[in-house]
Amino acid sequence: MSQKVLLSSKEINIILHRLACQLLENHLDFSNTVIIGIQPRGIFLAERLTKILREEYKVKDIKLGFLDITFYRDDFRRGEKTLEANTTKIDFLVDDKNVVFVDDVLYTGRSIRAALTAIQSFGRPSDIELLTLIDRRFSRHLPIQPNYRGRQVDAINEEKVKVMWEENDGKDIVYLVSK
Repeated sequence: MSQKVLLSSKEINIILHRLACQLLENHLDFSNTVIIGIQPRGIFLAERLTKILREEYKVKDIKLGFLDITFYRDDFRRGEKTLEANTTKIDFLVDDKNVVFVDDVLYTGRSIRAALTAIQSFGRPSDIELLTLIDRRFSRHLPIQPNYRGRQVDAINEEKVKVMWEENDGKDIVYLVSK
């Protein structure tokens, strides 16, 4: 098994700032926009972006939530490995809000499909966008595309993109892992 560095810590930091600027350009004061990190690993990206927007761009009222999609997945109870649920933390309604889903890797699109179903429990958004750090563009099973992407990666199915976050893994780095 070999791994190649796709993004270093410095490159991740540059991309996060670019994504934050793109969000700011499209949503200005975030008065009608909420950011939803998709559990488990999208929450680290969502927290980082929210922190950049608050601290560096002085956006005050950003609502941040975390959405668990475990029970909405189409592979729930299908595999040998038992899926473990995470915590949903959304303490606001999304009725008539612009929702920005945030996830680390967009692969088949199935997680996003599950998130689209799960978010309906919290209201009916006026608009939903997708922000992803890594877009594996040739692996889609569903017609889902990101509105904001950090890096586009052409990885074949046997390859895996592994995103590591300082908060969870001890360092910021993205690998392309080959078997």
